[in-house]
Amino acid sequence: MILQLDQLSPTQTYFQMIQTVLPRPIAWVLTENETANYNLAPFSYFNAVCSDPALIMLSIGVKPDGSSKDTCHNIVERKFFTVHIADENTMEPLNQSSATLARNHSELDDLMISLTDFESSVLPRIAECKIAYACELYEIHKIGNTPQSIIYGKVNSIYIDDSIISVNDK
Repeated sequence: MILQLDQLSPTQTYFQMIQTVLPRPIAWVLTENETANYNLAPFSYFNAVCSDPALIMLSIGVKPDGSSKDTCHNIVERKFFTVHIADENTMEPLNQSSATLARNHSELDDLMISLTDFESSVLPRIAECKIAYACELYEIHKIGNTPQSIIYGKVNSIYIDDSIISVNDK
């Protein structure tokens, strides 16, 4: 089957992209809201893009009403964010955290997850996640017709649970 993307809606194209880029990493991003609580949301367009400096990339669209998503707004305003890698034990709350909520309403109020200190990070991390990246805004670009915000985050430190760690010191 050949899909001509110019014949698909943006939603149909998105679905095809996230179903065919495999394995598909999902960034579960924690940011701080204006009211000093936390926003938590998953993003399908995410990956590592550079190691010197260590950079990750998030592509964040807009809300259905065209306004900026809270995660993007918070990163632009506060510069720091924590990216988590979910596993099978955190998939249900990850999926639930994708709901569109009122600005400054914290998904953490509705989910059964806990935060813990993230040494040398401005923000905490999700205790249940085995991998977390402490990031700060490096650059941001706008692309596409909607447009998407391409956020490059400089990774300042990585938490890796001891049960899964393997250090390559070469």
